[in-house]
Amino acid sequence: MTAQPATLNGGWAGFRAVNGDEAAADAAAADLITILDAVEVPIVVLRRDLMIAGFNTAAADMLRLSPSDIGRASGDISVLAGLPFPSWHSLVGLITAGSVLMYAGAPLSLGALRGQVPEATRPYRMPAAAVLAPAAFIVADLLIYWSGFEVLWKLGIVLVLGYVIIGAFMAFDKQRPPLDWKSAVWLPAWLIGMGIISWQGQYSGAASVDKHPLPPTNTGNIPFWWDMLAVVAFSLIIYFWAMRSKLPREQVLHCVNRQAGENESGAVGRP
Repeated sequence: MTAQPATLNGGWAGFRAVNGDEAAADAAAADLITILDAVEVPIVVLRRDLMIAGFNTAAADMLRLSPSDIGRASGDISVLAGLPFPSWHSLVGLITAGSVLMYAGAPLSLGALRGQVPEATRPYRMPAAAVLAPAAFIVADLLIYWSGFEVLWKLGIVLVLGYVIIGAFMAFDKQRPPLDWKSAVWLPAWLIGMGIISWQGQYSGAASVDKHPLPPTNTGNIPFWWDMLAVVAFSLIIYFWAMRSKLPREQVLHCVNRQAGENESGAVGRP
């Protein structure tokens, strides 16, 4: 008995058998599509030229895609309807900058803990941490800066909303450790300073095909190369400011032991 070709509709209308038994290939594709359509997470398949090849039901509902979008350039379609992401480029840039911003805290933590609890047990010891930690923080800030102002002002809005949500939860959490705002005063200065440098710098973050990006946009007042030098200098100021204002050793031990539910005399970093 010969298998009948499967009918591929909706977001998968552009899929066809590549070679071999077309009926069997279409049937296998239909089975896979049934699974993908059952997933409640938006899935969009792109060709190598970044044209849309197909999408599941969740993507059609949440991203407002239709069969007419198949074959269109992914950058021409708003990724999230109603949010400030006009293209895949914009969304990927925001995610990348947010990830680097998160990892920028690692060299700060390394530098602080080396001074607070140098005897703590750890899986490995990084050589030349006094040099590599500030260097890594500089690289992270440069990556954030190169994302462009279009990305950073949106990231700033996300951060403000995130801090509001965190603050609301912490206000009702009686078990949270006490906060020392004096030791964290460098944090808003860092975020605002990076935003100002990006605003005055050379990197817009807009897609190369977008010749007239919507405001707010960067001014370009800081010349090329001088802008990156400004980021390097600003990063060093923030790094050593954070190191100087870090919590004292006794308070770090208290917070860690309290969080772990141990006695005040417990050791830090013990396996």
